[in-house]
Amino acid sequence: MRDVGVRTEDDRVLPFAVEGLDVRGRVVKLGPALDRILRRHAYPPPVARVLGEATALTALLGSALKFNGRFQLQTRTDGVIDMLVVDFDAPDRLRACARFDAERLAAMAEAGTLTTGDLLGHGHLALTVDQGAEMSRYQGVVALEGNDLEAAAHQYFLQSEQIPTRVRLAVGEAFTSDNDASGMRYRAGGLMVQFLPHSAERQRQADLPPGDAPEGHDIADADAFEDDAWVEAKLLADTTEDHELIDPTLQSERLLLRLFHERGVRVFEGQSVHEECRCSRPRILATLRSFSQQDRDDMVGDDGCIGITCEFCSRHYEVEPAELADEPV
Repeated sequence: MRDVGVRTEDDRVLPFAVEGLDVRGRVVKLGPALDRILRRHAYPPPVARVLGEATALTALLGSALKFNGRFQLQTRTDGVIDMLVVDFDAPDRLRACARFDAERLAAMAEAGTLTTGDLLGHGHLALTVDQGAEMSRYQGVVALEGNDLEAAAHQYFLQSEQIPTRVRLAVGEAFTSDNDASGMRYRAGGLMVQFLPHSAERQRQADLPPGDAPEGHDIADADAFEDDAWVEAKLLADTTEDHELIDPTLQSERLLLRLFHERGVRVFEGQSVHEECRCSRPRILATLRSFSQQDRDDMVGDDGCIGITCEFCSRHYEVEPAELADEPV
């Protein structure tokens, strides 16, 4: 652990604890890694914003893995953005892509309805932990019903992990000057706070509303069942402004000090992350070999090669059929 005040770099996840509130959490600030992902695909600003939120959320959740595995966030919906995929390969690799309908996006822009919930529409969000071939895979699925990714994350922890959790996400552009160039660059930030008291009873969350109560009976306020420490932690987390999460001049330590200084906050060793795709020529060849000979023949283009473009990094591969003739034993 280290004292608050040490500089936190971009593209880093910073774990912290507020022992006075029985709270633990993480802060992420993404700069160059996110900007490379979004600029490479030249996503329209609304799509870039939603994918940036998903990438920040994935970094918050995936960085908690204690083993070399993969954490994936994926959405499938009927919205303008019908698919998001973000991969976090522990301990530090991120990649992401989105699929969207440009015509529907233009129509929504004219109507002025461009919230994250509107763009995603209805469908589901799946969070998958893949620990490798030797271990079982875990997947949690929550419904997306016109809600944003913050609300979806809260629902996931309520039904899957049963850990009281608060998440804040923000994406924007900020002026950045470095050795390469100066200009507006995409940035994203996220804050996750979780209530982890020693007593399981204190961690118990209020039940979901039971529906219409009989006449003459009032439904108890859900907040009345929550622990006072958690109520305080939620209120403090909710004061986080978007600009604080994406400001390149505001260190994560300073943000945490602003939020929790009265209770005492401790930060732990941060985890750097970077953008890196898993695609490679050997992987492409292995994938193509999994298809039948007829399927591979159908893939051959007019130039006599099979062309493959990675959806994540846009790298293009040209494969000659002869490269697939001799499969490794």
